Amino acid sequence: MSQTPRPARLVFFLTIFIAGLCSIVYELLISTTSGYFMGDSIKQFSLVIGVYMAAMGVGSYLSQFINDNLAENFVKIEILLGLTGGVSVPLLYFTFTRVTGTEYQFIMLGLTAVIGVLTGFEVPILVRILKEQFTLKSNLAYVLSLDYVGALLASLLFPFLLLPFVGTFKTSLIFGFVNVALGLFVYYFMTGRAGEKRKKSMIISALSVLLLFVGMGAGADRLLTAWEQDLYTSRLVFSEQTPYQKLVLTKNNDDLRLYINRIIQFSTIDEYRYHESLALVPMAAARHKKKVLILGGGEGLLAREVLKDPEVESVTVVDLDAKVFEIARENVHLSEVNQGALDNPKVTTVAADAATFLQESSEYYDLIFADLPDPSNDALSRLYSTSFYRLVHQRLGAEGIFVTQATGTFHTKSAFWCIFETVKASEFAHVYPYHTYVPSFGDWGFVAAAKYPLDLQNYNADYPVKYLEPDLVKSLFFFEKDIANPGDIEVNYLDRPVILGYFLEDWERWRKDKK
Repeated sequence: MSQTPRPARLVFFLTIFIAGLCSIVYELLISTTSGYFMGDSIKQFSLVIGVYMAAMGVGSYLSQFINDNLAENFVKIEILLGLTGGVSVPLLYFTFTRVTGTEYQFIMLGLTAVIGVLTGFEVPILVRILKEQFTLKSNLAYVLSLDYVGALLASLLFPFLLLPFVGTFKTSLIFGFVNVALGLFVYYFMTGRAGEKRKKSMIISALSVLLLFVGMGAGADRLLTAWEQDLYTSRLVFSEQTPYQKLVLTKNNDDLRLYINRIIQFSTIDEYRYHESLALVPMAAARHKKKVLILGGGEGLLAREVLKDPEVESVTVVDLDAKVFEIARENVHLSEVNQGALDNPKVTTVAADAATFLQESSEYYDLIFADLPDPSNDALSRLYSTSFYRLVHQRLGAEGIFVTQATGTFHTKSAFWCIFETVKASEFAHVYPYHTYVPSFGDWGFVAAAKYPLDLQNYNADYPVKYLEPDLVKSLFFFEKDIANPGDIEVNYLDRPVILGYFLEDWERWRKDKK
């Protein structure tokens, strides 16, 4: 067995490591982007992982038919893989607004399959290239261990560094560039006997792809702004990918809207209907109001309503994403709408997961509000489970009131009543569903609960409001026949998140096959 020169051996190891790193990053990029566009992140990640692994198997099988010029063919594969992976996210951004949802899904899976097949070629060909330098035992050990370590690094870099600080679009270009540059680098060591014509052709191809990435990188911000603008009907005034979600603010005259992962959170045209109903109906009936806890609501609009009551002494706002607090305070458009609520000395903001905060807290609150995103994925579904509501129950004073937003009563009726049934099953003795019409959302539901009977319909408060009045509040507790409790709704448990199925099935009935 010949002894491989030390530089060449380092190139082999570096190649294996970076190849494993790049391939996993592509998989994470496509999954994250599709989860952002299509909404159901679990489904998107599952599809990408399944298709990617199956395609890798296909690539591994097909590698047996490559018999000549292994090193040169490996470099070609790296260039193709870099090109496909590098343009994957830009291509998904470009196509999403121009095709139907079904067509987008096929394009996404097609890209995943191509990347998987090309990745499947890598390990078998590398093993064969190295067979004369190492024993098969050592060969497999080196290749597989370095490939797996590269995958581990990718899985750590992506959520903690690449996604929050670089973003999906630029990350795909960077790793595509790295993949192609790696191919050129390896080419220098592995293809010394290749003909000049073949060398020139491959170098030109690789450099062309690298220039493409440089050009797209230089125009990335402009391209992203244009493509993201296609997703929204109004002008973008803020857009940022945080470690947790995509935040977008749009503005059209007096209509400011916040979107999280493309799902609208509020419109200033009618948000007061939602926030007054969520906050002031229970506050008017509360016996004690000194200590208030808001779970979610980091944009400050619910805190604005809570602060209308002079009896409130402290408000703790818990939101997972610190960036939401930042834009609520610093974005001139949003701070004007929330009236500087988060800068009020009574208000304390905590960047934490709602369930974790409740588990670790030893405080008791007079009022707890859950203004959390809809249960559109598995992670959010746990915040609508019996386990979560029991945590709320533990942190609620003996005469405290808990209220949660509970999705739409018409478009997502099953999900709404699932929340109602789950709160009932979570040690609360008295549970009260109510709803109001918010034009931007439709008919929207809330569920209030307490350890003692409440008279929520007897609203006689004199808060400064745009919407609520005594006769209206009485009507909020009446449910028409077509949105009444169907009576066969299951409870949502932490280990069996039925609410996710209800929510997705409800929306599927209304979803048009576009965007």
